[in-house]
Amino acid sequence: MEISARNGLTGKVEDVKLGEVMASIKIEITEPGVITAVITRESAEELDLKEGDEVKAIIKSTEVMVAK
Repeated sequence: MEISARNGLTGKVEDVKLGEVMASIKIEITEPGVITAVITRESAEELDLKEGDEVKAIIKSTEVMVAK
């Protein structure tokens, strides 16, 4: 499947809980090994980011979709 979004993470369904209207799907993420973040230069400088720093990648979204 081709899609323009680049925040897709590949994984395996770990648990499915079905409700009356919604479903909760737990996905164990295995790929990709690297996430690329595009941030402002000002933010990078404020965080003093350097190769080897330990950081947390936070994906900001209003929803998470599942593709199979």
